[in-house]
Amino acid sequence: MIVKKISLVVTALFSMSMFAQESAEFSKEIKQDIKLSYLDSIKSTFKRDQLASKVDSLWMNELVSLDIYDDLTKDIQTINKDVTVDEELPTELLKQRLALMNEKSPFEIEYNQGLENIIKSFLKNRKKSFSRLMALSEYYFPIFEDAFAKQNVPLEIKYLAVVESALNPKAVSKMGATGLWQFMYGTGKQYALKIDSYIDERSDPLKATAAASEYMSKMFNIFGDWELVLASYNSGPGNVTKAIRRSGGKTKYWDIRNYLPRETQGYVPAFLATMYLFEYHKEHGINPERAVVKNFETDTVCVKNQMSFKQIADLLDMPQSQIKLLNPSYKMEVVPFYQGEQHFIRLPKDKIATFVSNEPQIYAYVKYDAEMKSTSSRLAVKYAPKAKPAPAKPATIESGDFEFYKVRKGDNLGAIASKYNVSISEIKKWNNLKTNAVAIGRSLKIKSEEETPVKAAPIVEKREEAIASADEKNKPSAVDMDYVVVAGDNLGSIAKKFGTTIAELKELNNLTSNNIGLGKTLIISKAAIVIEEPATTAIASNSVDSFKKKAVSKNVGEDYYVKKGDSLYSISKKYPGVTISDIKKWNGIKDEDIKPGMKLKING
Repeated sequence: MIVKKISLVVTALFSMSMFAQESAEFSKEIKQDIKLSYLDSIKSTFKRDQLASKVDSLWMNELVSLDIYDDLTKDIQTINKDVTVDEELPTELLKQRLALMNEKSPFEIEYNQGLENIIKSFLKNRKKSFSRLMALSEYYFPIFEDAFAKQNVPLEIKYLAVVESALNPKAVSKMGATGLWQFMYGTGKQYALKIDSYIDERSDPLKATAAASEYMSKMFNIFGDWELVLASYNSGPGNVTKAIRRSGGKTKYWDIRNYLPRETQGYVPAFLATMYLFEYHKEHGINPERAVVKNFETDTVCVKNQMSFKQIADLLDMPQSQIKLLNPSYKMEVVPFYQGEQHFIRLPKDKIATFVSNEPQIYAYVKYDAEMKSTSSRLAVKYAPKAKPAPAKPATIESGDFEFYKVRKGDNLGAIASKYNVSISEIKKWNNLKTNAVAIGRSLKIKSEEETPVKAAPIVEKREEAIASADEKNKPSAVDMDYVVVAGDNLGSIAKKFGTTIAELKELNNLTSNNIGLGKTLIISKAAIVIEEPATTAIASNSVDSFKKKAVSKNVGEDYYVKKGDSLYSISKKYPGVTISDIKKWNGIKDEDIKPGMKLKING
């Protein structure tokens, strides 16, 4: 019996070793079939730090969300401090708490009915917003406190950024004030904040905070009262000076408040109410959401060549949205290179380690990518069919030559220009604008893409014909947008199969690591292409594939269901050769309002 059991064990072990050997050989065969792109071959040489990224995608969305900014801005501008609010907070208890706050603050915090009404209004209507704001504060407040300490400015002024921008560096007011501290264009320039086509340092947390700190310090030297400093920040020092004169020379905020502009009368109480809610949030059942990353968990590195956020995301296997979050001052999602100037990119520390350890390979890839794009442009010109001379048009512009875009809250000319792939100067010329300020609700004329004499799809088709005519069987074919993970798959092989990158797959599927489970369904871009590669070098094959990926006809003939966050612009980009005008025409859409779940016909 014992001999029989031993025989069974030996047989089982022998079978398992044979199976393992076969599996290894099968795995080896699969690996041999997967050809690395130039990007993946570069990344395979990287030295990697094993620290895991701690940035959660939901929290990244929170940092760039404008809904709290819109709500708080509306509240502060419209709140009536004279209207009593029914909310549980005994007046005597509030007086005691305000007195305690006053003892440890350079601000004169004293009880009045207007302040009580604003505090109760925030408690009644904005508890959830303050819970979210407290998560954002974990990232931004250390930046503010460091800058204020250098200028001897009260640390409590950090709460002013909550009132100004709801801690959103991309916030833009209807007057064009931008960033965490809501600097107007002229004030930003006055405090040496760079503003050009690539950069808006009003959105840079470090530089904008240093400028705000310098402003506060100068105003205190003038007025000698921190409440008046806040009032001057909101309405300008001129209005504060006039209020002092009209009050008969009084120099305390509470004495001159009624002589200030209406919005400024509620501005300082809103600041004090915010300070109160941050100080006593536990007592009111406000549970702060936790920030997944802190500012001290990030670092900066000097970028020595122009690089796009996409290149950085592809090289470091991180979502572009994370780079945008940490670097809000770069308007075009590009870190520019100016002779004699340094530009820095902020990244999580583990990604900084990877970047610094592999700089030669990173810049080699950036150079290669730029050369590929340059070759692409030259081929496009060489093989583009000559356009017939267009008949002369009358001097007046027909409305059909333009699309119309209605300006919404949070919009600015830079964002609109980027959305339509045009320049700010063109939008200003088409709409006779003298400045970059645009009013909410205004309809802007945008030159229609239909006017382009040579469309992208035919150029790409000619280009593909010139490059791939030697081997017709290598033409790409369209595939479904979903893919089920099978044995032997990994993100690298799937990305290669569909002509995309690991970073894009991770962003599409909200993946925080490279691990994927067997049988998991992955979202693949609608424009995904299966590429059967010839047995050529990695670099040559990648350059051909970069053209083949785009060779998709406009005649798609399918339905698209609108997802949350979609716009006509983002949907048109999923179908090369398709324009916003096409989608609007096929679906009878007159404006740009689309809703999640809505079915759109593509070449219906």
